[in-house]
Amino acid sequence: MFCHQCEQTAKGTGCTKVGVCGKQPDVAALQDNLLYGLRGLACYASEAGKLGAKDPAIDIFMCEGLFATVTNVDFDPARLRSLIEECARMKEKARQLFLQAGGREEEASLFNRIKAFFGVAAKSKGPMAWEPAADLVRQGEQVGIESLHNDPDIRSAIEILIYGLKGMAAYAEHAQILGKTDEDAMAFNHRALAATCDPDLELMDFVSLAMECGKHNLAVMGLLNAGHVENYGHPVPTPVNTGTRAGKGILVSGHDLKMLEELLKQTEGKGINVYTHGEMLPAHGYPGLKKYAHLAGNFGGAWQDQAKELPQFPGAIIFNTNCIQKPAESYRDRLFTWGCTAWPDVPHIEGFDFSAVIDKALACPDVPEAPGKEILVGFGHNAVLGVADQVIEAVKSGAIKHFFLIGGCDGAKSGRNYYTEFAEKVPKDSVILTLACGKYRFNKLDFGDIGGIPRMLDVGQCNDAYSAIQIAVALAGAFDCGVNDLPLSMILSWYEQKAVVILLTLLHLGIQNIKLGPSLPAFITPNVLNFLVENFNIAPITTAEDDLKAILG
Repeated sequence: MFCHQCEQTAKGTGCTKVGVCGKQPDVAALQDNLLYGLRGLACYASEAGKLGAKDPAIDIFMCEGLFATVTNVDFDPARLRSLIEECARMKEKARQLFLQAGGREEEASLFNRIKAFFGVAAKSKGPMAWEPAADLVRQGEQVGIESLHNDPDIRSAIEILIYGLKGMAAYAEHAQILGKTDEDAMAFNHRALAATCDPDLELMDFVSLAMECGKHNLAVMGLLNAGHVENYGHPVPTPVNTGTRAGKGILVSGHDLKMLEELLKQTEGKGINVYTHGEMLPAHGYPGLKKYAHLAGNFGGAWQDQAKELPQFPGAIIFNTNCIQKPAESYRDRLFTWGCTAWPDVPHIEGFDFSAVIDKALACPDVPEAPGKEILVGFGHNAVLGVADQVIEAVKSGAIKHFFLIGGCDGAKSGRNYYTEFAEKVPKDSVILTLACGKYRFNKLDFGDIGGIPRMLDVGQCNDAYSAIQIAVALAGAFDCGVNDLPLSMILSWYEQKAVVILLTLLHLGIQNIKLGPSLPAFITPNVLNFLVENFNIAPITTAEDDLKAILG
């Protein structure tokens, strides 16, 4: 195996024996095989789309398939095999769609270029000719990311694009669950993934596609935000208890609000308290979710601490999206997965019937009474812009001198204490915006306020990056300047592919001077990094003290 799509990849170069995430070599090979098949599917779907033929089922499957290959999502070989078989059926469906629309394989220029490149004598005849083999693991071992391109810089740009597409697929999957779809983004999914099969494309072609991926992701995140607001209302500032109540309990980890809502409905009146974990914390700010009195609080911190935290929760536990780790035996028998998330031999809930989870919670020991600290969430763009006049006046008067967006993924790798130190050292006349699970590094600290405005504003999940962007755009409009001219600095931490596509979205918007850490992606070559530095002034983090000095002059 070879995988370096996440920040914690072994030795900063790549996992070759087993994934740092816990991914076994057979799972890595199956994911590579699935991605290869998706690239072939994309070729036919893209060409069919050019002829006006499309099928929503293919769009949905493409997102599901890509999401399954995101870090810490699907570790179950059986489910991956099923996805590979379904990919073959969808590929043939897309092929028939293309033919029925009047397409001819021998006349399609992309198909001819791919066939000419791979040739009939090649070991692999290319993604278009892909079909599941008898040995899916061995087949996957032949088509890993190292086979993408011989030129390391072009391969690097292709990887950035693919990881961006994976991240966008995750957001699109959440939006689809809420009935929201962006047809242009789905068409781009096919076109961009098909481009990774085109032997004639050069480095800048893939750089342009990566920037376009950021553009479409902004639209997808906007749709997801709209889905959340239409169903649950705009988030409002809300204190959340980090302790527990006496009684039965269910802990929900992940990102999907629809799944949480359905669980809350089904547990109402049953004497079960529901707790959020990790990226589910912002759910408490939504009026449509906080109305449930048994949404009791938030237990634990970021995803990487689950191995030491989850054994302390005696109730049922369910993961509804990525960030699952290998479960310990102490809680494995009360663990469930849902959606794209899966672990071998852990019960997987299909659809929205959570009776098995509820029955397990009722059979488990009670969660003890344990008072905890309150933390404040719910500062989405609607809440922040609701006090925009107050914020703008504070800036004009000099009470607020700078804004720092300190957000992104958390992780177990050393160096992430930088974000705690940075937040602690931010001057008292500055406001911290934060989002995603990176905030767990400092969200229990007391930062006080500036004229009644909290100095730390929790914008939400990584899914809520759209809100942070809207806040920045609104401030730029209020001061009649560009976002890059604002007293705003972005200090970002990344871990997996959703963070990659958010970065692409920021680059698409022309945002510069981003500091990224705790380490730069292993899949970015020096030449590609130089391009990002020269065009966007991206820089790696150094020390909190030195970076603050450089930012504030």
